[in-house]
Amino acid sequence: MATVLYNSRPAVRPARAFNSLLNELLRDSQPAPAQPSTSFVPAADVLETAAGYELHLALPGVAKDAVSIDFQDGQLVVKGSRPAPAAEGEDAPKLRRVETRFGEFSRSFRLPETVNVKGISAEMADGLLRVLVPFDTEKVTKQHIEVR
Repeated sequence: MATVLYNSRPAVRPARAFNSLLNELLRDSQPAPAQPSTSFVPAADVLETAAGYELHLALPGVAKDAVSIDFQDGQLVVKGSRPAPAAEGEDAPKLRRVETRFGEFSRSFRLPETVNVKGISAEMADGLLRVLVPFDTEKVTKQHIEVR
């Protein structure tokens, strides 16, 4: 005879999912470093529109002057740096927990040959770098040739 167990009392079941509970336990047991990092990798989103590609990089706290964008050998390379808060000196605050990443960053994106490299533009506002990569309308990617 088989025994079937069923919890008919939903109030006794845990309210939170096991994964979130485990993440919370691990996060609190791992101490955050008290020193800023020396490099980081910014999050990026790549969107395709009718006009071309849009590349969005999350760069909060990064100055516009600290970012450089180069195109070479079919790759778009975005480099820059976010300075760490000053932790030295008499009046400087003592860093107790640092969760934000600081330092140098670099991201590379391979571009297809169907883009207009000379038409690439970039703007930065509210911590979001937006790079517009238009399609090359003069370049032929597909053509039907009629046989006579």
